Amino acid sequence: MKKFVCLLAVLFIFAAPASAQDFPNKDITLIVPWSAGGGTDTIARALVKNAEEHIGVNVNVVNQTGGGGVVGMTAAKLARADGYSVGMITFGLSTYKLMGLSDISYRDYELIQLLNQSSAAISVRSKSEWTTLGELIEFAQANPGEVSLGHTGAGGAWHLSAASLGVLHDAEFNFIPFDGGAPTRAAMLGGHVDAVATGIDEVKQLYDAGEVRILAVNALERHPAFPDVPTLEEAGYKIDAPVLDWRGLALPQGVPEDRVAIIEEGFKKMFEDPEFVAFTEEVGLALVYEDAEGYESFLANMEEVLAPTLDAVGLLKE
Repeated sequence: MKKFVCLLAVLFIFAAPASAQDFPNKDITLIVPWSAGGGTDTIARALVKNAEEHIGVNVNVVNQTGGGGVVGMTAAKLARADGYSVGMITFGLSTYKLMGLSDISYRDYELIQLLNQSSAAISVRSKSEWTTLGELIEFAQANPGEVSLGHTGAGGAWHLSAASLGVLHDAEFNFIPFDGGAPTRAAMLGGHVDAVATGIDEVKQLYDAGEVRILAVNALERHPAFPDVPTLEEAGYKIDAPVLDWRGLALPQGVPEDRVAIIEEGFKKMFEDPEFVAFTEEVGLALVYEDAEGYESFLANMEEVLAPTLDAVGLLKE
């Protein structure tokens, strides 16, 4: 009996490292909570393009949309904790609890890394009657609720950016939510909304093609990829604390530590891949890396910053 127990112990000792070495042995799924073709989806697909080179298997993007990102991020939270499901978590995770929309927060995940931060922009079709932000604001002030402004959901970074602008400068917009950046842009190009609030990088191709006019960027400095686009302050509508969007990676809680380490290393290599870096520079995306510890500190601070912003636009849960 003692020999049998010893044999089992020896087998366990040698089996544990083998299990770690076998991971991953099949494709990994990256759950994206926004629609195909939007900014988050585009970043995700570019990030994992060369995944096999860096982690040994392919990473397949799966879009699970709905609820302003809640559906996809909940799916990532509830996924099997085996390391084969990774979630792209985004700005909404910093506002759901504050707004009373969902109980999920960054605390429900095993954080991997921060990917980027993006500035909001107010854009119109190139054929729009408004050529400056001042013209748009003045019209909205004189005609409350007549300017329809598309965004990707109440309480999202782009909505809060535009809503804060309206609150501070007494301009009332008719906000129209869409489930992702792609349908938001399509609505603007089709004339279904007068203007949109998006990430400035999300409209770069349209801007370069002359299809849209970016009226201003919600940042303290001009974006290096858009040197001709003024900041809100330069356009005459200063905001002291710009609302920045963010995107990052997380696992469901309970993934074995050795697998977490492999995921962290693999996705960091994807993040540093020269082809991915060149792509982000081409589309005007600002990469910002933070490891799990720095990412957690950033997200904790985000909640503190966003509470008064949500309160100012009447979205903070009482």
